[in-house]
Parts: sequence; structure tokens; C-alpha cells
Amino acid sequence: MTIVPDARDASAILSALQPEPSPEPFLDPSSGPSTVPLPLPIPARLGPPKMPLATPFGTAFGAVYRGQLARSKVGRIPLLFVASFQSIGILVLLRGILDVDNTTAAGQVVAGSTVLVVAFVALNLLAQRFGALRAAGALDYYLTLPIPPAAVVLGTAASYATFAAPGTVITAVLGALLYNLPITGLWLLLPVVLLSGVCLAGLGAVVGLLAPRPELATIAGQLGMSIVLFLGVIPADRLPEIGRFARDVLPSSYAVDALAAAFQPGVDWSKVVIDLAVCAAVGIAALAVAAVTLRRVGTS
Repeated sequence: MTIVPDARDASAILSALQPEPSPEPFLDPSSGPSTVPLPLPIPARLGPPKMPLATPFGTAFGAVYRGQLARSKVGRIPLLFVASFQSIGILVLLRGILDVDNTTAAGQVVAGSTVLVVAFVALNLLAQRFGALRAAGALDYYLTLPIPPAAVVLGTAASYATFAAPGTVITAVLGALLYNLPITGLWLLLPVVLLSGVCLAGLGAVVGLLAPRPELATIAGQLGMSIVLFLGVIPADRLPEIGRFARDVLPSSYAVDALAAAFQPGVDWSKVVIDLAVCAAVGIAALAVAAVTLRRVGTS
């Protein structure tokens, strides 16, 4: 199956670059001789060809986001269902074997299940998307547009995340009610989902762009989502030594810890800020690597 990018991406971006047409001068025959200068000769007026200016990041991001959002509306219901159902199923499953009086472990399970919704979209689906784009040779389409490559990655990830955002809210609220956890600190869900989404989206894009075949991108995305699941849901003190080391390396675990702190009676805000800062730093680095990889793979 050949994947052709939606032409609305290009039309939305190029329309933002079009200057407003200058009105033609109105000549009144009764006003006497015209004072409008005659047009220059064609060769002198044209001059050397000019390349289009680069689109600002915000404008490019908005154009790619709207185009990809319109494209992914077809599968929004299955995406909402799958992204939310698996996390809710994990919450219900672990509710029967977990001691709910242990608020630390309960908060870890709820936070890990919530971040899993983000990982399903940003890591798994985005790896499959860019792997399919590379296999179809469609990356050149985006590289011909005067937009930053990072806007392509982030705009595509944000379009998928829009349909998964309700799933994160439902999972977090339902998990808090199911495990008798306070919901007063759930305002922290917004920065956690945003920063973890950027971080995992950059990693998912790199995986999809580096995979030589779309099948390998799919396997790598699903494997990465499974790692996020196990290392996010299982409390750190119940992991073996190598598991704790892997958890320290995994950037999404910092988002899980930041959200899990919102369910505890006493929040260590300095630790929450550090965890979110780690997610932000990894996200910026991952987007930079994804942008370079997108340009290198597209021109190879």
C-alpha cells in the first residue's frame, strides 16, 4: 500500500506564506493624464529567482497539525478505544491483587497506566507512521516544504495525541477512584502528558525513521511500549537491580514518578520539577535527533 501524504498539509502551509495581493491602480479617464509609472521591462522586473523563506515553527506546526488531524479523523474512534481500554484493563486487573492501602504502589500503578496511553500513541503509533512514510518514499514530500523538520515530527505526534488525550484523563480519574486516591493533584496531569508526549514522540519518530522496514518499526514501537508498561506500572522498589537501572535510563519513568507524586499526601515539589525537567531535556534532544534523521533519511 502506498502512503501519499495529505495535500492539505502543503496547502495550509503555502497559504500562510502567500502575501496579500496588491490592488491594481484605478484609472479614471476624466482625471487627465495618468501618473502611474509604466511597468518595467520583463527581464529587469523579474530578476534572479528567490527561494521561499522558511516558515516560522509555530505556523509550520499548526499547518502540519491541522493536516494530520484531518487525515487521522477516520480512525479516531478505534484510537480512543484501544489507547484507553488497555490501560483501564491493567488498572482493573491489578486492583484485585494490589494492596490499596499502599498509596505509593497504587499511585505508581495509576500513573504508569496513564503514561502508557501516551506511549501507545507517541511511541508505538508514531514509529509505525514514520516507518510507513519512509518505506513509501513520502518523506521527500515534507522536505520540499519550507518548514522545520521538527515541526513535522511534533505536528504529527500532536495530531495523534489529540485523540488520545481523553484517554489519559479517563484513565487517571478512574484509577484514582478505583484505588481510593485523592484527585486534587490531577492538575499535574497536563505538564506530565505534554512533556512525556514530546519525549516519547521524538523517540518514536527516531525509531520509525531508522528502521529499514516498516515491519521492524512496528515491532520496535510495540517493544518500546511494553518496556514503558512494565517499568512504569511496577513500583521501583519491587524491581531487581537491573530493572531499577533500566528504569533510571527510561525517560518516561520520570513522568510516571512526577504524576505518582500527585496522589501522595505530601508532594516533594523539587523532585517533581526535576523529573519534569528530565522529560523536557530528553524531549528536546529526541526532537533534534528526529529532525536530523528525517532530513538525512529523506535525502538519502
